[in-house]
Amino acid sequence: MAAASKSSTFPDHIAIIMDGNGRWAKARHRPRVFGHQEGVKTVRKIVEYASEIGVKCLTLYSFSTENWNRPKSEISALFDLLRRYVQDDLKTLDNRDVRIRIIGSRDGLSDDMLALLDKVETTTKDNSSFFLNIAFNYGGRDELTRSTKAIATAVKSGTLDPADIDEDLIETYLDTSGLPTPDLVIRTSGEHRVSNFLLWQAAYAEFFFTDVLWPDFAETDLDEAIKSFQNRERRFGNLNTAEVA
Repeated sequence: MAAASKSSTFPDHIAIIMDGNGRWAKARHRPRVFGHQEGVKTVRKIVEYASEIGVKCLTLYSFSTENWNRPKSEISALFDLLRRYVQDDLKTLDNRDVRIRIIGSRDGLSDDMLALLDKVETTTKDNSSFFLNIAFNYGGRDELTRSTKAIATAVKSGTLDPADIDEDLIETYLDTSGLPTPDLVIRTSGEHRVSNFLLWQAAYAEFFFTDVLWPDFAETDLDEAIKSFQNRERRFGNLNTAEVA
């Protein structure tokens, strides 16, 4: 399959729900952590490819607020993988002018993990060629709850007039403040739900669901998702071209 071509309908911001690591490992009679390890390899591959073909912003759902319900051993393994990814890839990503932002709650994270996340963001804060957002300890409802509390606090302190609250202001309180909303949301592994991911931001995103498990997700799969996106007419609540005519 030929690579998706850059055009006026090319998605600038792609968000991916990376799903299927556990099932991929189970099918091979391996522990779940093995699937997560392979999933990291896919992350490296897709991040590099997305930046090469002209995607400007990529957001990856790596650990949700609901994932705390998983076995402690798996949570520990996921955190270790993030540490290893940063240790192995931060310099390379920085040299490629990639800016990394970690979106999600900092509550419940250890001091060393907080220091690691701060290091990632500080090291790459001046980069601008490609934006990589890692949704870590993230949940859409949690994000909206935190932003609502922050707005309420500003109103209570007198620094914000309730009459000034509109969609644009709310967006400045979100974890993704300053970033474009996603054009395309991809979910792997055959599931057809958003799983509390970018609930505000994805209001008018196009969705693409694939049965491919995340460790098997290849450059050609990303091309397929982008081509599907390019064949759609985005109306944002308006009439389509034929209806207007």
